Amino acid sequence: MPRRRGPRHGAASSLLFFPKAPFFQEDPGPIRQISCWRGCLAAAKTDGTVALWVGAQLGGGRSPAGMPRHIKLKNNVKVNLVDCETSHLLILSSEGKLSEHGLVKSEPRLLKELGNKQIIQIACGDHHSMALSKGGELFSWGQNEHGQLGLGREISAAREPQLVQALEGIPLAKIAAGGSHSMAVSLSGSVYSWGKNTFGQLGLGHTEDRNSPTYVNALEHKKTVFISCGGEHTAVLSKDGLVCTFGAGCHGQLGHNSTRNELFPRFVAELFGVRVSEVACGRWHTLVYVTDLGKVYSFGSGSEGQLGNGRKCDQLIPLPVDLTEKGRKSNQEGSASEENIKIIAGDNQSIVISLKEKNSCASLNQTVARIEEEEIDKWVSDLDPKHWRNVRQDINLIFSSVACVNGSFLNKSQDKHFRTSQEVAGINMSAVLLFSAKIAEKPKVCTEVLNAVRKLVESLRSSATSPEALRVFLIMPVILRKPYLQSDTLLSQLAGVIVGLQPEGWQMLESLWSNLDFPFFKDVVDVYQRLSSVKISCIIEQMRSFERVYRHGDVACPLQILQVLYEVNSRTGFRIQEKNFYVPEVKKMLHLPVFFAFEVLIPVPCVLDMEAKILLHDVDRCIVSQMHILLNLDGASTVTQLNVRRQHLVQDTWVCIRNMQAAQFRPFLIVDFIGEPGIDDGGPSQEFFTILVRELCAPETQIFQQFEESHLIWFSSQAPAEEDIYFLIGNLFGMALYNKKIAAFPFPLALFKKMTNVPVTLEDLKELSPVEGRCLQAVLDEQYDDILEIMMLDFTVMKEEGGSKVSVELKDNGANIPVTKYNRQEYIDAYVNYIFNDSVEEQFKDFMCGFLRGCPAKNWKVFLPVELRIVLLGHTKYNWEQLEKNAKYNGYEESDETIKNFWAVFHDLPEEKKKDFLAFLTGTDRIPSQGMERFVFTIEDARKEDPDQWYPVARTCFQTLTLPRYSNQDVLRKMFLFALEHYEKFGLS
Repeated sequence: MPRRRGPRHGAASSLLFFPKAPFFQEDPGPIRQISCWRGCLAAAKTDGTVALWVGAQLGGGRSPAGMPRHIKLKNNVKVNLVDCETSHLLILSSEGKLSEHGLVKSEPRLLKELGNKQIIQIACGDHHSMALSKGGELFSWGQNEHGQLGLGREISAAREPQLVQALEGIPLAKIAAGGSHSMAVSLSGSVYSWGKNTFGQLGLGHTEDRNSPTYVNALEHKKTVFISCGGEHTAVLSKDGLVCTFGAGCHGQLGHNSTRNELFPRFVAELFGVRVSEVACGRWHTLVYVTDLGKVYSFGSGSEGQLGNGRKCDQLIPLPVDLTEKGRKSNQEGSASEENIKIIAGDNQSIVISLKEKNSCASLNQTVARIEEEEIDKWVSDLDPKHWRNVRQDINLIFSSVACVNGSFLNKSQDKHFRTSQEVAGINMSAVLLFSAKIAEKPKVCTEVLNAVRKLVESLRSSATSPEALRVFLIMPVILRKPYLQSDTLLSQLAGVIVGLQPEGWQMLESLWSNLDFPFFKDVVDVYQRLSSVKISCIIEQMRSFERVYRHGDVACPLQILQVLYEVNSRTGFRIQEKNFYVPEVKKMLHLPVFFAFEVLIPVPCVLDMEAKILLHDVDRCIVSQMHILLNLDGASTVTQLNVRRQHLVQDTWVCIRNMQAAQFRPFLIVDFIGEPGIDDGGPSQEFFTILVRELCAPETQIFQQFEESHLIWFSSQAPAEEDIYFLIGNLFGMALYNKKIAAFPFPLALFKKMTNVPVTLEDLKELSPVEGRCLQAVLDEQYDDILEIMMLDFTVMKEEGGSKVSVELKDNGANIPVTKYNRQEYIDAYVNYIFNDSVEEQFKDFMCGFLRGCPAKNWKVFLPVELRIVLLGHTKYNWEQLEKNAKYNGYEESDETIKNFWAVFHDLPEEKKKDFLAFLTGTDRIPSQGMERFVFTIEDARKEDPDQWYPVARTCFQTLTLPRYSNQDVLRKMFLFALEHYEKFGLS
């Protein structure tokens, strides 16, 4: 139990006992470490043996059995540490093997249950024990009535050491055991407590027992480096020498000048101004040591004289102990302040050991194995066989242990690793990159690392929720980022563990990813992008060769991680470009069995570029259409035809849509303009959407709010004349997407964000209403309170209602809440939310119901908001030179005079007339989502020579322009312009 021990380096030059210890009837000889508790005192001697005194009491004038028992381990193995509890003694050998020894006469029993684990720290409570291995595993056994074993509530006791799974992966620096509670601190100062909590000794702010290690939030970022547990209180020591205590304070053992219990850690104010270097808790008292002053301070119960002040009363504040008083020393005289002092607090005893050889026993106080910077160079240097064996052992120990990996590569610059939290990993990613680069040049080292990592990956659990336990998921992808032999297999297994993380672990890992520096975040993305590409290629080859050996998880897991990384990237402002997430091989998957491709790709749209998403959407809509035919073989129509009059287009369209059944939207659409010749093979239906959009968006219809500055529209917050108008418009919008038509409603990006469940922001308001957006930005940027007061803003917004403006409150009592620097972000968020959400809630709901009815293909959500807008509204970025390059010819050569004249006339047209040409050719003046580079049309010979009998004709279904052979540019220009002005006549299919 750490309340009666601490790190003990060197040979003892003197021992001081409080109260006096009359039982040394023989000189125990040089001692390296002592533990005492409840009538038992055990000393690990420098000769490798143990001296054990057992009696009713130790000190206080009562005489126990004065002669010690001497214990030796078999084969003359030396003893490194000892610790005792009520019924037995733990003996840790210099080889890391742990034995138990009964306090009555018996032989030490090796704890074979620990196997080949090398133990480095031990701790005993009243009736429970703990052991920490060099590989970072914590074991506990004994009684568990209060949960002090950390094994859960189901186990009442454990006779053999059990792994404390809740702390797996966390690199522990110190462990401590109290009467019936336990504590642990990590290398980065995270503190965990469990067990009995009647007096608040767990530091959690309440008095409920905990049967599993629980993070002590109150000690976060306190740089805790050491912990000691008393019977029912706890003391922690920070790297800066500050002491916090909590738990039972009935005897003043917390040092707060009171006998009150403390449920939260509280600094010992009386120790401010000194730098404490050691702390030790007894059952009801506490000792601290200040190296700089060479003084030991004591406080708490003094009933047996254990405070060293010559009195037997309680002491509520830390006061110095006189270490030079005659009669208090044994072995030799000397000034304690000149020596290395170590303190031990037992049940009712205090011991001070004065050591002269400070570093003579470096094996004491070991921590878990981890990579240090100087070791890396040693690993990659050319070593002789003997040293290489040691290096191999180190590599296998560290890289097969999650805790050891997580304890490596710590960012020690300005103690940054002590800031580890849900947002900060506390590791030096540059060191990880450097290590990866160095081992890549040494195949021998690389092979050993990979062999060890294989064991590590197999041992990984998906239950990790601590940021320190999650470090491995940041470190290993970087180490494995180069395609070593079997590294992709290990990465795939690692991806499987990540995907299986509990929601809390997922959320924390996302937070750690989002706070990585740009180059390291990009490295992680590159790793999973490359891995996804490799796995997809393997599956494609296997399926093509009919090798049904692929596993869905092999590709699904890295793809899912890539999608999460994409979402992290978008939340942090797109630090890296979207193209870094694209996996080109996914396009090939669309030629595989469709359902497999859909199952894999639909959840991960980030890996698809625009072309792949459009192809996926095409496949989806074709499946829906074909399934409709297959399920309705007797009377199914392969198309849905709308018969409409051009002069009454809106009215006829609404009648048709209202009368259509849901199943009628599944076949593809054709449009017949009544009284006009031609068959719709694409052109008339596109023209149908173009004309409808133009008429519906006309200001006189008053269907939409018109924003003159941005030339955009938004839903009207007032009740429309036709109750189902937004449902019908949504239906029309869905039909356009399903039938691959452009419906160029001038909506802002906000609509497409809402459709894909992406939150709208102030930037969206700036796009829709620039003046309004700039005003709100000015409120957000204003630095002076008095100017905000002059603005006289409150939590209200004005809206149109019945031809007049009325005030609407953005929150309860908003009219009486002024906007200040402290609540302006809330005000702006509420304002934006009102404009885009609250004010048009019913309108948008109707719109989406109509949209989902009009577009029975459900996988359109693979498109990002900006992509969905381009697919539905088309491009407005024109490249007329590219249009000429894309042109194909039928009956003409590019060098023919007519072709030269055509392009001369075309390029000489005003911009608007060029757009009219697109409408003449395709039915819309917008460029399809694939861009001008993919826009191909054909110019063919009309085989007519008489210009009076022939005009340019566009067959919109095939994007073909038919030209008579004119050689005169003026005649061609005249006929061409006439055709553009009357394209309804000449632009038929």
